[in-house]
Amino acid sequence: MSEADADAGTLETMQPNPAWDADAHADAVEALSEDGLVFRVWGGDWCGDCRGQLPDFGAALAAAEVPDERVHHYPVEKADDGSKIGPLVEEYDVELIPTVVVERDGEEVARYVEDENQPIASYLAARL
Repeated sequence: MSEADADAGTLETMQPNPAWDADAHADAVEALSEDGLVFRVWGGDWCGDCRGQLPDFGAALAAAEVPDERVHHYPVEKADDGSKIGPLVEEYDVELIPTVVVERDGEEVARYVEDENQPIASYLAARL
């Protein structure tokens, strides 16, 4: 685990939504369960989009039985100018939240950014 991962923290909004139906999203659960995928999640517990989208994504990851050590949370704050401040924001070019980057063997293979018109799990599954 990198130093940034160790210092990142936890997003309360990633607590799984108990009402999320894994059976209705079986394809997404299967895609997310692929061995070796690493999920990097930038968000803010203060952010309405994050509060609306991340609990379902957390439930999808739980249904896919993704180990906690492969899910990294990066709490983000908003600067006075609207830019985002937080761990690895600049390195991963994060401008909107939630942003989820999926990596395989250290390489980015999929990215979800706040304004996609699909749920995070479905969007990422279609690209994996």
